[in-house]
Amino acid sequence: MTRPESLPVARSWYRVEAVGEALTLITEPRVRGLLRANLWLVRGRDRDILVDCGLGVAPLWPTLASLTRREPVVVLTHAHLDHMGAAHEFAECWAHPLEHADRPPPGSLLGPQLGAELGIAEALPDVLITAVPHESYDPSSYRLQPANVTRHLRDGDVIDLGQRAFTVMHLPGHSPGSIALFDEHDGTLISGDTIYDDVLVDEITGADIADYVASLQRLCELPVRVVRPGHGPRFPGTRMRQLIDRYLIERGKC
Repeated sequence: MTRPESLPVARSWYRVEAVGEALTLITEPRVRGLLRANLWLVRGRDRDILVDCGLGVAPLWPTLASLTRREPVVVLTHAHLDHMGAAHEFAECWAHPLEHADRPPPGSLLGPQLGAELGIAEALPDVLITAVPHESYDPSSYRLQPANVTRHLRDGDVIDLGQRAFTVMHLPGHSPGSIALFDEHDGTLISGDTIYDDVLVDEITGADIADYVASLQRLCELPVRVVRPGHGPRFPGTRMRQLIDRYLIERGKC
């Protein structure tokens, strides 16, 4: 196993990329593979939201403070560690009631422990980060902290930012309470882990293939223009439909 003292120190834990006037992408480049999630800060006239909030290895709020004049509401697409780790830093957190962000499992940055927790059959790297935020940080001490869930989101709810609104879609499959946010005005889908341009994870603890199939079939019916996923780069709606078709064929549903 990689010893903590052999990991370099990353003084800047988060990477910030301005995507548009009111949209910022935040990532954790020192996180390995599919644990490296996308955090989407969406600024509105009346409210800002942060869709997912990373592992929480380093405090997130100091980075956000330079990007927004007010504390955003955290909206969790689901409560896996790579999407809710920093949620405890914020006064408001919204999530689907089937995602127990207020009492999460321990989580781990050690591959064998996380694999056992999530029921992942293949071997994971010994340590799931490639650097530490400061010299004394011990990856084995990582634990998920409960979020202050102030609102339960359900299918069809509208999150109004002022001059822009997202409709909540409950899309179970990857997890029981997975959601996505759809802007019906411009066709933007913030998809969490429901769809991204890689192998979809549907056999971990809490996942359900039949639910996943139904959720993806539902997405196919939407006029999605661009997907801003929970992992990896954005892609157009045409690519989303290709990925869904591939998944349905692999699962024998086409």
